[in-house]
Amino acid sequence: MRVPVDLRQVSRLLNHGPTVLVSSQHEGRRDVMAAAWNMPLDFSPPKVAVVIDKATYTRELVDASGEFVLAVPCAAQAQLTADVGHVSGRELDKFQRFGIHAQPGQKVDAPLIEGCLAWLECVVYPEPYVEHRYDLFLAEVVSAWAEDWAFVNGRWVDQAEVQRRALHHLGAGQFFTSAGLLVTEAMA
Repeated sequence: MRVPVDLRQVSRLLNHGPTVLVSSQHEGRRDVMAAAWNMPLDFSPPKVAVVIDKATYTRELVDASGEFVLAVPCAAQAQLTADVGHVSGRELDKFQRFGIHAQPGQKVDAPLIEGCLAWLECVVYPEPYVEHRYDLFLAEVVSAWAEDWAFVNGRWVDQAEVQRRALHHLGAGQFFTSAGLLVTEAMA
């Protein structure tokens, strides 16, 4: 039997692929946020789309720099992913507060968050109307990296250890991997 779903929860019915961490940097200021609404758009050149709310500090830095990094966190980073999504970088340095280590990107200034499974360095295709109206950013991937044990010969490798698997966001502080449901403290 079908049950109605509150329209405010419709996004939870769709699997958008892995949750990502969006990092940005401009003039020495940096930030990171979690984003579940992201997707690939094209193969050559590779393009992606990601929603970055206009109220976020990350968005301010992306607007100023025209670039960002999408990092694919692993299950071991579920709490970190929830944490960076619940505080503003305007209020505190998330890297310091949550003990986030990062390395500089090769082709963009935005940082590569350590401990993730993969990283996509992205340059924004300016679409002011779409960005303002829908908070949607389109970008070209100019460099990409993955852990050699996680992505081999162009394919994800199934990880027996659950903590090494990618995260998928279900909403309300819930994540899952191919091994099952993970719950963060953000649900409390």
